[in-house]
Amino acid sequence: MEIVEDGPFRFRIPQHGQMRVPGVVYASHELLPRTFDDQALQQVVNVATLPGIVTASYAMPDVHWGYGFPIGGVAATDVATGGVVSPGGVGFDISCGVRLLAAGCDRAALASHLPALMDVLGHRTPRGTAHGAVWHVGRSELRQILEGGAQHAVDRGHGVRRDLERCEDEGVLAGAEPDRVSEQALERGLGQVGSLGSGNHFLEVQAVETVYLEDAARAMGLSVGQVCVMIHCGSRGLGHQICTDYVRTMDQAMSRHGITLPDRQLACLPVDSPEGRSYLSAMAAAANYARANRQLLSEVVRDSFEAVVGCGVDLVYDISHNMAKMETHRVEGAELLLCVHRKGATRALPPGHPDLPPDLAEVGQPVLVPGTMGTASYVMVGTVGGGAFHSTCHGAGRVRSRHAAMREVNGRELRDDLESHGIAVRGTTLRGLAEEAPVAYKDIDAVARASEGAGLCRKVARLVPLGVVKG
Repeated sequence: MEIVEDGPFRFRIPQHGQMRVPGVVYASHELLPRTFDDQALQQVVNVATLPGIVTASYAMPDVHWGYGFPIGGVAATDVATGGVVSPGGVGFDISCGVRLLAAGCDRAALASHLPALMDVLGHRTPRGTAHGAVWHVGRSELRQILEGGAQHAVDRGHGVRRDLERCEDEGVLAGAEPDRVSEQALERGLGQVGSLGSGNHFLEVQAVETVYLEDAARAMGLSVGQVCVMIHCGSRGLGHQICTDYVRTMDQAMSRHGITLPDRQLACLPVDSPEGRSYLSAMAAAANYARANRQLLSEVVRDSFEAVVGCGVDLVYDISHNMAKMETHRVEGAELLLCVHRKGATRALPPGHPDLPPDLAEVGQPVLVPGTMGTASYVMVGTVGGGAFHSTCHGAGRVRSRHAAMREVNGRELRDDLESHGIAVRGTTLRGLAEEAPVAYKDIDAVARASEGAGLCRKVARLVPLGVVKG
């Protein structure tokens, strides 16, 4: 495969074969996927064959192999010309995202309380693959969550109104239709409202180590030494089942629409087809479930800080990185309605964008970029002129599979090493810790540097871990 360096932190895969547009990879030389078993760049090429795709098939600096689309992939299709929606371009964990909360204390004040706080957070946070929830709901309440998201949770007393102002889409994605969600998906979602899940999901207590943009940090309520909590989770089994259901539906229907693709995992149909509209309605329901899920986990954090530390906690921002959204963008001089897929990629709106809350309008949309256990995380912000339809990275990005990490890393030794460096670990299993070891991921500092160097976003603050509750 030919790949050409096309500018600072930018590489291009020239259009060839069935590609309708070129591929564009934002990365440094060290971050480019190179291992034999990482087919991420081939997936960038495959995505470029989607009907209706415009401009390019994009990959972010944290790109790695995924289902159909690469994780870190961005693609937009033109609805008016038969542009498609692909469940694989959203992912199985629909609206998986990151929420950052700022506590009313600094690192020094927390130090003596940290062990007790981590014990309480570890005890109160449901996690793992099984059912377990902060909020136990019946089917009627679940349908209201699917329609109302975090907004419904706040209306029921699980949060405050300001939480919605600092959440993407004000906590609820329009267009959700619970009737488009299968009974199996509903059943999987019933017992998991307010839970982390497993794998790379976590709840991490952090401290602001460095501030790069004072004005942006001030607008977000962040300062050096401040304690924060970062939550990374999504729509749990409900979202996974919705993706499974609609991949099957679209795979069976593609031939009727004359769609052929190099990879069946890219199964897709026109946005304006009955199945396409149905998927987007079900996806919106899963997105609302994910936002309510993170809202309930925020309640756990608030209650725990008040009980152990005696301070409050405010939401900085909540943003998803597995979504397909209908957006208007200028393409070759024309305003087009596009279906923008962001899989393992974060929306990064620039300063002045009308979708931003008033108190963040001058600085841009916060972008929350988690690293790995024992490393760091970043708060970044969207920029004017950012590429890939206002998109950027979502995290560190894997370089080793979970099985490979488990073969190389001893979970007990990893936990002991982290704790020897002052990071309190509350993990479900030693195997789970090993699978998510720092060596399994790219260098988060390099990812942040490449994202900023490519003009996709700017660094606001660097956060370091104090304690982590693992899924």
